[in-house]
Amino acid sequence: MLKRRRCTCIGSIIHTGMQNRHGGYENDCSLARISENHYMMIALTIQQTRCKVWLQNHLPHTVTMSDVTSMFTALCIMGPFTRQLLSELTDTDLNPRNFPFFTFKMLDVGLANGIRTMNLTHTGELGYVMYIPNEFALHVYSSLIQAGEKYGITHAGHYATRALRVEKFYAFWGQDLDTTTTPLECGRVWRVKFDKKVDFIGRDALLKQREEGVKRMYLQLILEDHDMETDLWPWGGEPIYRNGNYVGLTTTTGYGFTFKKQVKISLFIKTNRSCVMHHFCRP
Repeated sequence: MLKRRRCTCIGSIIHTGMQNRHGGYENDCSLARISENHYMMIALTIQQTRCKVWLQNHLPHTVTMSDVTSMFTALCIMGPFTRQLLSELTDTDLNPRNFPFFTFKMLDVGLANGIRTMNLTHTGELGYVMYIPNEFALHVYSSLIQAGEKYGITHAGHYATRALRVEKFYAFWGQDLDTTTTPLECGRVWRVKFDKKVDFIGRDALLKQREEGVKRMYLQLILEDHDMETDLWPWGGEPIYRNGNYVGLTTTTGYGFTFKKQVKISLFIKTNRSCVMHHFCRP
């Protein structure tokens, strides 16, 4: 069902996918190992029901599952000062050697306990995702805002964080990826453990695609000839032409604050038998 090896260490997190028999993404998620036989799966909010049904249809009877979405409030703090900020509110050592990227810890924050904290990011910047028991949510939020004033803490909405992840080239399920997208098409083939003797769903389809070559590929584009003041801003779904021929479309777009230009995640499609990489990924 999951295409990556299981989390081997308590406190580790993997980012993985649930593939259908065609190798496409039914779900894109992170899996944290809370204890020896206890895992927490994190997926997009829009995936709550879909994810639950998919798991119910495929989990063995020896595994139990509970939807704990309503028990927690999720807060994401992102930015270069997040480690200093969070360190002021917890006694846990947040040094990267003790709390490295893509790991999990149970923290006490602002006198609230049992906060499931993930060292991961949706923007490409240092950050933490905190799953706070609802009864502590307002207290923790207020503590973060108060302690973060000297660091210039501010609120960031959906489109602000989307712009950052587009610039970092993070493709999201439901906006870029769908049930027809495979890991080989979106730059995640390294996450598929073909060498492991695990017969996960979609393995045969992905092996076949690896052998034949991909006919679609997600790439990042930067608009060079675009006037920010007078030209329409791309929004997603715009067709892409190369030498007068239709070759694909944009999926999500955003302003690149580092590039200072419009950035797009785009799906390129090859219509003949040759591999898409040989045709599009050359000067």
